[in-house]
Amino acid sequence: MREDVVADDVARQIASGYATGGAALELGAVVVDGVPDAGAAVRIPLATVNRHGLVSGATGTGKTKTLQLLAEQLSDAGVPVLLADVKGDLSGMVEPGRADQVAERAAEVGDAWRATGYPVQFWSLGTRGRGVPVRATVTSFGPLLLAKVLGLNPTQESTLGLIFHWADQRGLALLDLKDLRAVIQFLTSDEGAAELQGVGGVSPATAGVILRALSNLEARGGEEFFGEPELAVADLMRQVDGRGVVNLLELDDVQSDPVLFSTFLMWLLAELFEELPEAGDLDRPKLVFSFDEAHLLFSDASKAFLQRIEQTVKLIRSKGVGIFFCTQLPTDLPGTVLSQLGARVQHAIRAFTPDDQEALSRTVKTFPTTEHYRLDEALTSLGTGEAIVTVLSEAGAPTPVAWTRLRAPRSLMGAIGEEAVRENAASSPLWERYRESVDRESAYERLAAKVAAPVREEPAAATERPGLVQQAMENPAVRSFVRSAASALGREITRGLFGNRRRR
Repeated sequence: MREDVVADDVARQIASGYATGGAALELGAVVVDGVPDAGAAVRIPLATVNRHGLVSGATGTGKTKTLQLLAEQLSDAGVPVLLADVKGDLSGMVEPGRADQVAERAAEVGDAWRATGYPVQFWSLGTRGRGVPVRATVTSFGPLLLAKVLGLNPTQESTLGLIFHWADQRGLALLDLKDLRAVIQFLTSDEGAAELQGVGGVSPATAGVILRALSNLEARGGEEFFGEPELAVADLMRQVDGRGVVNLLELDDVQSDPVLFSTFLMWLLAELFEELPEAGDLDRPKLVFSFDEAHLLFSDASKAFLQRIEQTVKLIRSKGVGIFFCTQLPTDLPGTVLSQLGARVQHAIRAFTPDDQEALSRTVKTFPTTEHYRLDEALTSLGTGEAIVTVLSEAGAPTPVAWTRLRAPRSLMGAIGEEAVRENAASSPLWERYRESVDRESAYERLAAKVAAPVREEPAAATERPGLVQQAMENPAVRSFVRSAASALGREITRGLFGNRRRR
């Protein structure tokens, strides 16, 4: 830093790059020489939030509180938010905070703090959690995302795609894992093999791998995530008394199956991409989506999968959706994704090992140059609740790098307890809609593989007992189900960027 420049002047000079004409999210105050300047505000223009962002830093440096701070102000602006609550720490957002915990911080950063609770909707992936269950049908989830969950190689993924295509052509929904298993078994049977003649068919060996992977997924409890009623993304975009609802998606068991959880988040994002219309430039986003533990999504992902993530991130902003990735290091994200993130809130980095030092060096290179800080030293010296920040200005240009002491959240910083979460979820207007799983007990549910096959007319002289397919199709209940499925889904399902069902 130039020694001949007064620290206050430097702080105000940096803060001038964060001046806005419209609404903005207040992050905190500029810090120079360890001292915050309450008059030097750091903020994110609300109109640029759909240009996405990254909140990163080592464990315990304040990432979760930063997400809480952003979510509160977005809610106040009428913008719904979806946060993945990995540790359960965000449940306190439903209650007002405590002044004694934040009074000093509020004075340091010039914040007229007041205790505030927020409208929170608690969700859980599957049916074991405390919130309103979030489910997807296998048909909606699609082959690409399911292949990632199952850990399939490209050949197996291609076969799974063929299986889905066949079911889609028949207008048959795969509601849960039992349905998919039945279809695979049928297509590898003597009776079903002819269905895929001319396109290579499904080899027994590949089918066996997929079936074993399905068994493993079921053993891990994965069957609880698939079924009906399926989440309608419109239920993530609600307001209460003019404030955006904060959707907290319970993920406190994420370590038990990180790939499944992260891929389900990608399904939610893909559903938003397919469902929402083009919106163009807005003065505020329609929804902000937080992607916690983002490194899990990119780990072991295929090139094609990464390309689709990149494309989704690039295109979804025109639909009014902002994405904030949250992870420990910027290097956890591919460069093609990182380059599309307009806002950067970088908490402290620990640099104890040679690998840490290399990650630190690479992180420094991702920030604009600054004459006011030595970033390699700053990033290892940040206190809890401090961050190195740069965002996009209203003109779309990067703001000056600012060492920032962040504001404290206005809601309770901490968990409210499992029973309180259950009570809150049960009082939600969405509870009755989603709480009970619906399993269509019908001929198709029991004999999906048989129903899907075309009926083969037997010669008049045939005396053999009719096959199971023919018996099933002669059942009025089966025929009624097939007509219903075909009417609901159309002759063939159209699929989106991630292979998820494009609803019509």
